[in-house]
Amino acid sequence: MFAIIQLVDSLISLYLWCLFIFVILTWLIHFGVVNTQNRLVYLVVDFLYKITDPILRPIRNILPNLGGIDISPIILVLALIFIRNLIVVDLAKLM
Repeated sequence: MFAIIQLVDSLISLYLWCLFIFVILTWLIHFGVVNTQNRLVYLVVDFLYKITDPILRPIRNILPNLGGIDISPIILVLALIFIRNLIVVDLAKLM
């Protein structure tokens, strides 16, 4: 059971890193620092978009329009940290 808890913790941590990288890359793209015409950059951004957008889209639909500011990644990070703490800390105490 402990191995499953560690696996879930690792998967959530990996997803959080992917989310952070995606947010930073989108900022760099919007500021013109990173060029999406580069094939490697395009593939990385496309992959990160495909794994983060299905979870971010429902959050964006629930949140009100803040005039171009997207806080859905912040909400997702908080939710993932809560879930990770709930699983790792609380379930590990039960064992």
